[in-house]
Amino acid sequence: MSAASSEVAGEAQSIAPAPRRTVWTDIRQDVRRAAWERMPGNKGEPTTGQMIGAFLRPTTLVVVAYRWNRAVRGMKIPVIKQLLAIPITIFDRVLAAFTGVTIMPQADIGPGFLIHTPYAINIGGTKIGENCTVASGVVIGAGSYGVGDNVYFGAGAKLIGDAKIGNNVVIVANSLVLTDVKDNLTVVGVPARIKLRGGRPQRFPSGANAPKPAGK
Repeated sequence: MSAASSEVAGEAQSIAPAPRRTVWTDIRQDVRRAAWERMPGNKGEPTTGQMIGAFLRPTTLVVVAYRWNRAVRGMKIPVIKQLLAIPITIFDRVLAAFTGVTIMPQADIGPGFLIHTPYAINIGGTKIGENCTVASGVVIGAGSYGVGDNVYFGAGAKLIGDAKIGNNVVIVANSLVLTDVKDNLTVVGVPARIKLRGGRPQRFPSGANAPKPAGK
């Protein structure tokens, strides 16, 4: 193949459309990440049994309910939309009362979302990237300008106001974020003013459909 042909092929590959996201693909990534997160050494691919076990966890079911609630609200078929909205809303409210986790359907959350530990979690209608992890007591306000990929919120962390979080960021437990945080940082404090280099990207097993670590 000539150099010109190789260059054209490379350009065509670079502009190829990304795989289309659906509620099914997002749920699969959420469940897969929940299964992988508890695997010994975080290595290998989850088995079918591990995937089923991960799916049945209340913290995973909360995410699944949010996905379906958001998908149903986005439907444009009036009668079917109302018929589906009733049971999914009831299911969502029951899980919220049981787990203490509230996720607004207006939130746009990327695949691989993981609730590490439940209770006192409130996520408003903002945009959150892929592979986000939240622990108990996390609050992400609806007024924020968004959260990037591979972000970890420690227990009790809060994102309030119009701040924006970059990629590969660790918000240390009980920190209060009021200002923008750039990529690849660990932040701590109330308010979070101490910023250390080196966020912790969430790593996953290899595979065609696996989320890729940052920079790889």
